[in-house]
Amino acid sequence: MSKYGHRPHNWFEAIVNKLGGEERADAFLRDELAVSEPIRSWREEDGVIYFSLISDGTTGEDWIKRLEGNGFRVGDYAKQVLRSADFKPTSGVTTEVALLKGVLFKDNDRITIKIRAEADKRKLSKPNVELACLIREKFTDKEIEAMGLIWIVAMHEPINDSVGGPRLLGLIRGVDGRWLSACGGGPGGRWGRGRGFAFVVSQVSSQN
Repeated sequence: MSKYGHRPHNWFEAIVNKLGGEERADAFLRDELAVSEPIRSWREEDGVIYFSLISDGTTGEDWIKRLEGNGFRVGDYAKQVLRSADFKPTSGVTTEVALLKGVLFKDNDRITIKIRAEADKRKLSKPNVELACLIREKFTDKEIEAMGLIWIVAMHEPINDSVGGPRLLGLIRGVDGRWLSACGGGPGGRWGRGRGFAFVVSQVSSQN
């Protein structure tokens, strides 16, 4: 029996479909079509995900238009944060981001104040609030899933909503769209294991 005999009956058909049909499968067998692993724009080391982003000066109001115009969904509280006078964009600043995955913390320790304390130990700093928008735009939901995450929260200085509640911008992958949302940002907030917490390793302005 072939070593592939234990595969389901539609396994080979799935491979052909993945390659783009019979013609492309034949081209692959003739070495006329190469298949390679997708290049990730992030890396993971010991439960921390690293990547870089460059700011472009987009204002909060323009982020709403930009994201919604490209099929993203922006929550009401997120819009309040984006429209706040405390939203101050930068331009041409390269930020190296460190995402602390929720699995790094015990369930009882996955609290905002303890997450920030861990970031301090690692000499990580608070990001600009715009970081959440840049992350939302950069990664697809499939990439976020590949990271092992459901939410990514930018651990910036909290910005108050219309009733004075502290908020943090974050993004969520879900069945009803690609969301930019706002979460409670108080020090006692508790988080699930599927969250990632975005801090800054370093920032460099390309204009300097």
